[in-house]
Amino acid sequence: MSNCYFEDAVVGYITEGHLHEVTESEIIEFAKTWDPMPFHIDLFAAKESPYKGLTASGAHVYSIFVKLAHKQERKMAVIAALGVESMKFNNPVRPDDVLHLVGECIAARESASKSDRGISTFEFKVVNQSGLTVLELKQPLLLAKRSSGLDVFSKA
Repeated sequence: MSNCYFEDAVVGYITEGHLHEVTESEIIEFAKTWDPMPFHIDLFAAKESPYKGLTASGAHVYSIFVKLAHKQERKMAVIAALGVESMKFNNPVRPDDVLHLVGECIAARESASKSDRGISTFEFKVVNQSGLTVLELKQPLLLAKRSSGLDVFSKA
């Protein structure tokens, strides 16, 4: 399948990423380094927490989103992510959850300063195997145009 340039990422364009299975050890190891809250690293403490079990940290879930974004079927010509306009963690991510990414372009405009690129804004959702959205975010992406000659595609 061909790559996705700015010209392709029009309003209504849908993109999807591969699957990622979250393991108990992955949750614990990530949290030990980046977010060592008891309900992310200790099974007993997690069971006694308001979550009633081990959950992945928000930073971990966002990292999984980034991984899935790099593994989309059609690689996007991303020069830069221009920030995150909104982000919500809707449901906890637990061991053995299988996550996938769905994104829809909701706005697109050419760059005012550089004619070889444009900005497409996406609403992304990370969804688990039960169809529950665990993360949703709105993110503008600076995308290269086909004629730019820029090689900005993920190697994942």
